[in-house]
Amino acid sequence: MKAIWALAAKDLRLLLRDRADLFWILGFPIVMALFFGSISGGGGPRAALPIAVVDQDASPMTQSIVDRLRSSEGLKVREAPLDSARNLVRRGDLVAYVLFPAGTGASFGFGGDSTQSVEIGVDPRRSAEREYLRGFVTAALFQSIQGSFGASGGGRDQVRASLDQLRENPDIAPEARERQGTMLRALESFMVALDSTRTDTATGGTDGEAAGPNIRVVEVTEDDSGPRSAYEVTFPSSIAWALIGVCMSFAVSLVQERMTGTFLRLRLAPIGRATILAGKGLACALAAAVAVTIVLCLGVFVFGVRISNPPLLAAAIGASAFCFTGVMMVVSVLGKTPPSVAGAGWGIMLLLSMTGGGMIPLVAMPAWMQAVSNYSLVRHAIVAVEGAVWRGFGWGEALPPLGILIGAGILGMAVGSRLLRTDRA
Repeated sequence: MKAIWALAAKDLRLLLRDRADLFWILGFPIVMALFFGSISGGGGPRAALPIAVVDQDASPMTQSIVDRLRSSEGLKVREAPLDSARNLVRRGDLVAYVLFPAGTGASFGFGGDSTQSVEIGVDPRRSAEREYLRGFVTAALFQSIQGSFGASGGGRDQVRASLDQLRENPDIAPEARERQGTMLRALESFMVALDSTRTDTATGGTDGEAAGPNIRVVEVTEDDSGPRSAYEVTFPSSIAWALIGVCMSFAVSLVQERMTGTFLRLRLAPIGRATILAGKGLACALAAAVAVTIVLCLGVFVFGVRISNPPLLAAAIGASAFCFTGVMMVVSVLGKTPPSVAGAGWGIMLLLSMTGGGMIPLVAMPAWMQAVSNYSLVRHAIVAVEGAVWRGFGWGEALPPLGILIGAGILGMAVGSRLLRTDRA
């Protein structure tokens, strides 16, 4: 029994001397607790959803709706032309745009055809926010309608004008004419009841919602691509795990070679250190490129993923593989043994993935964490592939993420090579 206690004490002393192991046993769980706590609400308020508003009607009614959207704490609103708004959503810079076409004010947002319906264009990756945004717009619309009804009969005048215009417009189909006429007459009756009984806001909102405003939601992707499936939107994120798996495999194999003496024997051979590292890096880059290609081929041939720009996709795969080869070089020198390198590497990779959108949707993160995500290489790899698969990026739009990936790869190779030179193994 004394021998067992002696062996256990020995292992505990060795553990206390290894700072890296202590961090992964004690420090990393604390980091993860803080991370998930901040996501669950302990790390500050959720980020407001950035959207663009396109007011083509420019009426007092639509301006009132825009003002109410601006006053919402859940939205960060900017005004923009329609083409610019669509481009910003397609690139992922905004969650959505809200379009108020000409005639929205006259129909109170209840237009009977698509030319007068309020349009919400959303980023396909942000589908969870569709009904959230619809609720914001619907609430702002009903609040503006109620404000109009209470403004000295101004709402009634607008309803009557809309009814006259409806009767005189020969281009409206009979079914649409009847539907819009019924809705406008119901609004007029509601306004009379509001003025006579001073009904509160909640009751007015409930009555109005029974009719329901005409709001349509569309996905914003490249022109003429059609709606995207869930697989097309999510498959680019799977490349993060292919890159991480290859990166960690080569990092652990490199430390194993150093530990077993294989790396030392290679250094004694009549080849330079740069040649050894270049061969290891080339193998890692090729393996990463092949792994990502296999994943995307599975998406194309099995799940119907459509690729909008194959040359750009090839560049994105190459840049991502090069980047994570540099990451592999740095990770491989974070410890002296395979377990220590694996622990450090997987900890770093999990943080990069979680902050980069590989595990947790960016919308679920608080504002400060969304800002941190800009420093995650996983995010830039996903954006580069998304741009080629369904966002419809041109080369100019793809240059920032591609440049970041290539720059990070160069820096990682330089740092990793320098640390390997100073290593005595």
